[in-house]
Amino acid sequence: MHHMIGNQNIGLVTVRQVTAGQFNHVTCSSVPIEMKTCSHDRGTNLFPLYLYPSLANEKKPKSNLFEEEDLFKDKERIENFNSDFRTFIDKKYKTNYSPEEILGYLYAILHSPAYRKKYLEFLNIDFPCIPFVDNSKTFEALSTLGQELVQSHLLKSVPQKLRVDISPGNFKVEKLTYSAQSQRLNINKTQYFTPVPQDVWDFHIGGYQVLNQYLKARKGRILSLDEIENVGNMVNVLRFTIDQMQRIDKCWKP
Repeated sequence: MHHMIGNQNIGLVTVRQVTAGQFNHVTCSSVPIEMKTCSHDRGTNLFPLYLYPSLANEKKPKSNLFEEEDLFKDKERIENFNSDFRTFIDKKYKTNYSPEEILGYLYAILHSPAYRKKYLEFLNIDFPCIPFVDNSKTFEALSTLGQELVQSHLLKSVPQKLRVDISPGNFKVEKLTYSAQSQRLNINKTQYFTPVPQDVWDFHIGGYQVLNQYLKARKGRILSLDEIENVGNMVNVLRFTIDQMQRIDKCWKP
C-alpha cells in the first residue's frame, strides 16, 4: 500500500481463490484499499503497476547473493513486472509495450465472460493465470478495451449512455427496493433513481451487488450532491462494463 499513498499509480485488485461459484473478483484502484474490497469472504490482493523508492531503504532488491543493485537509481519509479515476464512480453510481440498497455490486456482478459467460465475450476483454487494471444494486433485491441475499462472504473472517464435522474424528495436513504419493470431504484417510499436497467442493478463485484452496497452503506443518511452524482456515474460505468465485457469476448476467443 505504500506505493499507492501519495503516488500516481494503479493497482490491479483481485483474490487468490473464490468460493461463490463464479469469478467476478477483479477491479482496480488508484488509492489504498480495504482488506475485503474485492471479496466479501476473502482477503483482497492489490498489485501496484509501479513501485516507488519509498521502501527501498528498508529492503533493496538484490541482484545476487553478494551485491545489491539499486533498481531505483536515477528513476522516480519502476514497473512492477518480473524481469522474466518483461522479456517474455517483449520477445513474444517484438514490441516494448508500456505498463499501462500490459495492464489493459490483463484487465480485459480478467473481464472476459468466456475466460471466467472456461477457467472457473482453476480460479476457485488459486490466483488467476493469464493466457496470452499469439498476435500483437489482438493483444493491442484487447489492451485498448481493458484500458477503457480501467479508466471508467477509476471514474476518470465516465461514459454518459444513460441520463440517470432522481425524483424530488428529501434524498434520505431509508429502504432500498428495485422495480425491473419501471427500471426504478427506490431509496425511500417516494424517491427513486431512474433509469436503472436490471442487469446494471444485478451487477456484482466479488460478491458485492455494487449499487445496493453503495446505497446500503448510506442508510439513514441524506445523500449529498456528490453521492447523487456518484450513483448516476456508477449506473453508466456498470452499463459500459457489461457492454465492454461482450466486446472483449468478440475480440478474443479462449
